Amino acid sequence: MKRRHLLLVAVLALVALSGCSGFFGSEEVDPERLNENASYDWNTSADGTIVIEESKYTAVYAVENETTFDVYTVDGLGRERSVPISALRFRYPNGTVVSAAESSLSASENRQRTTISFPANVSGKVGYSVGRTGKRFASPTLVEDGSYTVVLPPNTGAGIPFLSRISPGGYESETVDGQQVIRWDEVTSDQIVVRYYLDRDLLLFGGLSAIAIVIGVVGTLYYYRQLQAVIRRRKEAGIDLEEDGDDDDPRDRGPPPGMR
Repeated sequence: MKRRHLLLVAVLALVALSGCSGFFGSEEVDPERLNENASYDWNTSADGTIVIEESKYTAVYAVENETTFDVYTVDGLGRERSVPISALRFRYPNGTVVSAAESSLSASENRQRTTISFPANVSGKVGYSVGRTGKRFASPTLVEDGSYTVVLPPNTGAGIPFLSRISPGGYESETVDGQQVIRWDEVTSDQIVVRYYLDRDLLLFGGLSAIAIVIGVVGTLYYYRQLQAVIRRRKEAGIDLEEDGDDDDPRDRGPPPGMR
């Protein structure tokens, strides 16, 4: 029985070390996934450009004399995790764009990172797509000390406290074709975080704020009227009819007792 257990452990170890499980080694990304279609902003001048859509985001990064490019994210515990990329493309400086099916582009995943491999030392731009949900985007700065651009989805915005967050600071923001574009000339921090709101969220927040202000004003007026009613009833009952004046002069009170 012990021999069987030892044999099973040995087989599992060999499988893991060979990379077939993807736990210790790397797995090749499905070529069909890499050859999916996506549109990219190849004309960007930033080192990293992320265009956020409702259910995915596309990324374009500049590479120079590289054979690989690592893509990863960071979980809530600060651990690096691989990213399930798709629609892999590469654009050469002459404008030629190739897919994985048309070239030796490939990608592999392990637990920590997704590694894009180029056929040789290349310079140009690599693009890929990643599925996403929610109204928050966060990514490590995959190009160190580089310039970055983040394009928010249509009918969304960022910049109002409590409803959104943009990190790091030192950015510029403008609206282009109905979409907010956030730019950093240089990012020296470890990651970029953008939390945004829908336009309807802003209207809802404004409506709730207006209601809260009206309730506050009405409550203050009600309290004031109640206070005035109490004062009026006390006066009608003969209570506190004489009030001590703050400007009462002690000389008007006469001499001290025994000196009259």
